[in-house]
Amino acid sequence: MSKRFDPKDKYFQKAKDEGYRARSAFKLDAIQKRFKLIRSADKVLDLGAAPGSFMQIAGRIVGDKGLVVGIDLLPIKPFRQLTMLAFEGDIFDEAVYEKVEVEAGVTLFDVITSDLAPATTGIKSVDAGRSFQLNEQVLKVSEGHLKRGGHVVMKAFPGVDHSELIRLAKKQFMHVKLFKPDAVRKSSKEVYIIGIGKL
Repeated sequence: MSKRFDPKDKYFQKAKDEGYRARSAFKLDAIQKRFKLIRSADKVLDLGAAPGSFMQIAGRIVGDKGLVVGIDLLPIKPFRQLTMLAFEGDIFDEAVYEKVEVEAGVTLFDVITSDLAPATTGIKSVDAGRSFQLNEQVLKVSEGHLKRGGHVVMKAFPGVDHSELIRLAKKQFMHVKLFKPDAVRKSSKEVYIIGIGKL
């Protein structure tokens, strides 16, 4: 008999115990430990940031001399750190990046992260297509807002043509890797595509 899905698994409890807003914090933590993408004093842009767990991990790494900017359609509860800024907006809307430039004073980032997920319909082909579009937009944002030599992290869902996303990413990055953190549920085919060294 297969193990039942448990939304409150050990990573859920660990996140609660350690003060993270969601279990997904441990996904970025594992990616960081493996690839060392984010460095002290970096500027990081997190797309689809709500509730802010990726921002928490990034903020811990960049420290007081860095900056973490999060964008999401949903409101993100403000952080106490002045170096962690949340913006409510659509990642497809260039106006939100203009707002970031005005209010945060930055247009180019060292790292772009994305834990974006589409609003699912239950129709695999539709959901996969929406996920692909989100990742295409992440790559488009990286074209205009990621420094040369910078890195990108984006989540790909089951049914998404990973080979096509990797092909697109290879046009921008020196190295492209697939990685599945331990915090991803064993039953999930969700993986992260890591773009290293923007050309």
